[in-house]
Order: sequence, then structure tokens, then C-alpha cells
Amino acid sequence: MIWQIDIITLIMVIIIAIAVISIKNLLSVGILFGAYSFMMCLLWAIMGAVDVAFTEASVGAGVSTVFLIAAIFRTSRNSKD
Repeated sequence: MIWQIDIITLIMVIIIAIAVISIKNLLSVGILFGAYSFMMCLLWAIMGAVDVAFTEASVGAGVSTVFLIAAIFRTSRNSKD
């Protein structure tokens, strides 16, 4: 495979992981989790594990991101206690 694509994808995964750790806004974190899952899907596909890449794309980047963002929208910012 082309090793430059591997390196670029790996660097993007590391940058997104650092961004997820450092950002305080929950909606941004949810969207970045989806981007992280998509980049991991690309890495799995580059390595030849197409079945794992498909599962990561459908569950990780799809369903989990939607559930996380839906949960964020259902919570309130201030406590009622």
C-alpha cells in the first residue's frame, strides 16, 4: 500500500484523539468521536480488514455518534437541585 496515506491517516487519528480530550463542548466532542470512528474505519480498510471497517463505520461512526448527540440534546446545562 502507499505508506504516505497510512501516515496521514494515522496522524489525523492522533490529532482528533487529542482534540477530543482537550475540548470542553460536548457537542463538538460528539462530532469528533464520529470523525475519529470514521478515520479508524479508513485505517481498518487500508489494513485489509474490510469487515471490521464496515462494522466500525456502521456502529462507531453511525449509530454511536447519533446516540451520543441525541443524549447531549436531551440533557440540560443547569441542575435543578
